[in-house]
Amino acid sequence: MAERRSSGQKLLGPYGVASLACVVLGGWIAGAHGVPASVWARNPGAWVLGLAVAAAMGRTAGRRAQAGFLLAAPLGLVATLLAPGLGDVHRWLQLGPLQVNAAEILLPPAVVALSALGGSRRWPWLVAMLVGALLVAQPDASQATAFAGAGVVALALSASARGFRWSGVAIAMAAAAAAWLRPDPLAPVPEVEGILHLAWGLSPFIATLAAATLLAAALIPMVAVQLGAPLSCYFLVSAVAPALGAFPVPLVGMGVSPILGAWLGVGVLVAGNAAAQPGRSSAQPRLYN
Repeated sequence: MAERRSSGQKLLGPYGVASLACVVLGGWIAGAHGVPASVWARNPGAWVLGLAVAAAMGRTAGRRAQAGFLLAAPLGLVATLLAPGLGDVHRWLQLGPLQVNAAEILLPPAVVALSALGGSRRWPWLVAMLVGALLVAQPDASQATAFAGAGVVALALSASARGFRWSGVAIAMAAAAAAWLRPDPLAPVPEVEGILHLAWGLSPFIATLAAATLLAAALIPMVAVQLGAPLSCYFLVSAVAPALGAFPVPLVGMGVSPILGAWLGVGVLVAGNAAAQPGRSSAQPRLYN
C-alpha cells in the first residue's frame, strides 16, 4: 500500500497543481472577457470531481479496469455517431444538462490502457485501429492526431514484432491524415478554441503563463511514472492542435470533457504503475464540451 501511495503522490500531486493552475487561469481569463460564471465555474467543478475519481482509481483499479476503458472508447465513439450532430459533425453525448465530447473523456484512459495491455497482444491494437477509424468518421482531426501520436509511442515501447510496429505506425499516420482531410464546418468559440488569444489580449505574460502551465501539465505523466510517455504525447498533441486549427484548448479553455478525461487517464496510469511495482501483482457554434 505504501508503494501505491508513493506512486500516486509522484503523479497526482504535481499534475494536480499544474492542471489546477490551468483551470484557474482559464476561468479568470474567461471571466475577464465577460463569460458568465455559470460557464467557467464548470471547469473547477470538473477538476474537483476528476481528482476524486483519479485518487479512488489509483487505489482500486486493475487490469480489468484498463481493459474496460480501452473497450469503452470505441463504444462511446459509436454512440456519438448515432447521436444528433452539428453540421455533419458527431462528437458529443448528452449527459444530463451537459453535452460532453466523448473522445476527450474516453481517449486518455484508453491510451494508458493500450500501453499497459498491448505488449505482444494483438487485440488492443485492433481496438486502437477501430478507434482511429471512428475519429475519422466523427470527424475530429485533433483527437485523431493525438490518439495516433500516443499509439505510435505505445507501439515503440511495446514488445510487438518490428514489422507489426511499423505497420501500426503507418496505419496511425494514415488515420490522422484522413481526419485532417475531412471538412469541419463548425465555427470556433473564443473562450473554448481561442482562450489563449483572449489571454494575449489581456496580457502577453498571462498568455505565456497559461501556455507554460498547459505544457507542464502535459509533460508530468512522462516525467513522474513508468508508462507515462503515451499519455504525455496525447496531452501534448491535444495542446498544440489549437495552433493548427479550430480545436478546443484543453484545461485552459472552457469545457469539462478534457479535464475529466485527463484525470481518468492519470487515474488509470497511477493504478497501472502501482501494479507494476516490484512485489505487486497486476491485478452552429461549437458546444461547451
